[in-house]
Amino acid sequence: MSAAVREILKEHGRLAVDLDSLADDASLYEAGMTSHASVNVMLALEDAFDIEFPDEMLKRSVFESVASITDALQALDAQAA
Repeated sequence: MSAAVREILKEHGRLAVDLDSLADDASLYEAGMTSHASVNVMLALEDAFDIEFPDEMLKRSVFESVASITDALQALDAQAA
């Protein structure tokens, strides 16, 4: 799942640094992702994983890092099961 998240971030995150150089827990915002880009990332994640982020997950901390996005996706997957 982490690899899929990274692919979406490469396409939609508009990062100022190479995503491959970032650890999973590195701040995507410190790496240059804007709030506008995070919305694009969220929409791409929803399309790719056929999910919808609930309102309580629409906060900066959920999209802070590859790890936090992966955790959120796994939590949504567990809820759906």
